[in-house]
Amino acid sequence: MKKKVIYLTQEGFDRMKEELESLRKKLMYEIAERIKEARELGDLSENSEYDEAKNEQGRIDSRIKQLEEILNNAEIIEDDGDLSIVKLGYVVELQNVETGEKSQFRIVNAQEANIFEGKISSDSPIGRGILTHKVDELVRVKTPAGWAKYKILTIGK
Repeated sequence: MKKKVIYLTQEGFDRMKEELESLRKKLMYEIAERIKEARELGDLSENSEYDEAKNEQGRIDSRIKQLEEILNNAEIIEDDGDLSIVKLGYVVELQNVETGEKSQFRIVNAQEANIFEGKISSDSPIGRGILTHKVDELVRVKTPAGWAKYKILTIGK
């Protein structure tokens, strides 16, 4: 079976690795201690502290498995220094042709995307629409609000 490669920036890979270590420690120590303390309170059938700790344990365990899967299949994006076209990991400044509004995004994999940090997924409508395009190109993108036209102003790191 061929492994599905997940392309990540070095920053994204490091952040996920840190999160994984933090969650493993939390699962091993904090949650285990909460479950132990809740058990000591007696009857588990009506023990909300026990139920809550077990539910959190399940959520953390699920996230750990997800992070392990991503990191095991991760390939760090190599920077070839070619800033002539939009690629994964690059920062792109766009201008909406109709409104004149400018915005700047880093194009990342879906696992790293965080709009509040200015990181958009290469699978998002804008991300997919601008990949492989060049500075000064006009790109039409179908967004949830309808069609939009963007001009690529700059490409950087």
